[in-house]
Amino acid sequence: MNIPENLKYTKEHEWLKIEENTALIGITDFAQGELGDIVFVDIDSDMDEIIKGEPFGTIEAVKTVSDLFAPCNGKVLEINSKLEDEPELINSDPYGEGWIIKIEISNPDELNELLNNTSYQAQITA
Repeated sequence: MNIPENLKYTKEHEWLKIEENTALIGITDFAQGELGDIVFVDIDSDMDEIIKGEPFGTIEAVKTVSDLFAPCNGKVLEINSKLEDEPELINSDPYGEGWIIKIEISNPDELNELLNNTSYQAQITA
């Protein structure tokens, strides 16, 4: 299982790739494996911001639908439009082409509550 060292993680299996005051957000390799074949991603295209701990969309797999939870507060800069036609990118490349949204981080202090790769690994193997 792939758990890159350069990312931050949530207990709900989202990852963040942080660059200065922006972050790409997606779901982890573990999460996509648990969901199975992803067939649809639903993110409100009119959404301006995400609120920490609140759902910002859903991800639908063949066997289930799961909420996506905001790991921090932020202004939505971009939604990955490739996922409209190719939601399976989350299965094949969860940390690359399968990213879900890009945000401008509102409160960098919230990032201190996220897990590093070692802590996330411990959570999913417990």
